[in-house]
Amino acid sequence: MQLQISPSMRSITISSSNDLMKIKVAPRHISYRTLFHTILILAFLLPFVFIVTALVTLEGVNKCSSIDCLGRRLGPRFLSRIDDSEQRLVRDFYKILNEVSTQDIPDGLKLPASFRQLVSDMKNNHYDAKTFSLVLRAMIEKFERDIRESKFAELMNKHFAASSIPKGIHCLSLRLTDEYTSNAHARRQLPSPELLPLLSDNAYHHFVLATDNILAASVVVSSAVQSSSKPEKIVFHVITDKKTYAGMHSWFALNSVASAIVEVKSVHQFDWLTRENVPVLEAVESHHGIRNYYHGNHIAGANLSETTPRRFASKLQSRSPKYISLLNHLRIYLPELFPNLEKVVFLDDDIVIQRDLSPLWDIDLHGKVNGAVETCRGEDEWVMSKRFRTYFNFSHPLISQHLDPEECAWAYGMNIFDLRTWRKTNIRETYHSWLKANLKSNLTMWKLGTLPPALIAFKGHVQAIDSSWHMLGLGYQSNTNLENVKKAAVIHYNGQSKPWLEIGFEHLRPFWTKYVNYSNDFIKSCHILE
Repeated sequence: MQLQISPSMRSITISSSNDLMKIKVAPRHISYRTLFHTILILAFLLPFVFIVTALVTLEGVNKCSSIDCLGRRLGPRFLSRIDDSEQRLVRDFYKILNEVSTQDIPDGLKLPASFRQLVSDMKNNHYDAKTFSLVLRAMIEKFERDIRESKFAELMNKHFAASSIPKGIHCLSLRLTDEYTSNAHARRQLPSPELLPLLSDNAYHHFVLATDNILAASVVVSSAVQSSSKPEKIVFHVITDKKTYAGMHSWFALNSVASAIVEVKSVHQFDWLTRENVPVLEAVESHHGIRNYYHGNHIAGANLSETTPRRFASKLQSRSPKYISLLNHLRIYLPELFPNLEKVVFLDDDIVIQRDLSPLWDIDLHGKVNGAVETCRGEDEWVMSKRFRTYFNFSHPLISQHLDPEECAWAYGMNIFDLRTWRKTNIRETYHSWLKANLKSNLTMWKLGTLPPALIAFKGHVQAIDSSWHMLGLGYQSNTNLENVKKAAVIHYNGQSKPWLEIGFEHLRPFWTKYVNYSNDFIKSCHILE
């Protein structure tokens, strides 16, 4: 039998000695489109196959077949799968980490000072996985301790900076005091005799400011007058201590404030402020334990390993020496200090007024004594999240018995007081009795300044006002919303980072410094905030 294929591949002839068979094959046409797609696929696959082949060759063809290596090397990347060997490796490493986490770190273990040194020690000393994990854990724990200690040291330094008097402000006080003794104009009566009746005229808007900071007082008064639509209706009662009186009087005698009226008095000039009327405050200032609490070693007795930096910062802030100053407690005696006034706005010295405050006198307090902004609700969860539990120790039986930890707190700093209604209450007596109780308990009921006893004393006597009147937190909240700052009627730099200190927040300082009179000779000669 013979098989013959035609040259054209179109027919096949099969022949034998007796028979002949001829088969015609139909022609097969391949379209250009099919040919193009085939070439395109091959062009894509061939480089890929070449790369895979090269990888397998480089990693050792004897270790696995091409298909096996392809799955092991590319599978996890494209199919998110991990083979058994990698799973075992991960499980073993987790097991070692768990074992190391419960072991004691050997005494005298020499730790690398950096990651680069760690890698070098691994190469030189041929660390196994367990040794590496132990050294790594010891390094991380050491770094955590160092960072924690640095944070507490930073908080201590900030506390000392906040409690100190800047050189420029001290210079300003000394220069103005000297001016008081040598310049008759600096000693002139404030206000002038013909304006004295206006100090008790209830048709005017009366502001009370208690401070020993001359520069801060000047900013409060200037900002109030510049922001007022009726500055001629403003009367400022500035109260200071005996050592600052001469300098404070000199400033306002030499720097009149538009058409506003300013009175400067020292606490020793109020006949009502006697030891008989203020027995508790004398005890606060003279009690050795209390003075040691505010002026002593703030680290001694503090278990830093069991507290957070934020909690430690709050405790430090509560130990500011200003909290045992009579000036800080003075607001509780306003009805007695100003017996002829019916309504006043009390201001702290770390505020700036940016809007006309005259509408405050038109707010209906609904028979309450204290118009204040509540601090338990607002956009800023850190600043506006204060309830009674923030300030009081509710493990103390007296506190837990009389107070609700969820009750909303309110803020000092900008308060409108109805003195007529106040005089009908026992707010002052309540304040005194709780202060005595806290002193007797060795400050175990609360430790944060003068607000806690006021929260108790004014309980049931507070009328909440709109939060836009008083924005808080500019002295401890660096990420304050600047748009909200611009809109607020009063901004309050409560906290340690006062705008006149170097530790003040630079982006918030301009809202305060815009009211500092840098052209004043005393300001220039003392190089304030330079």
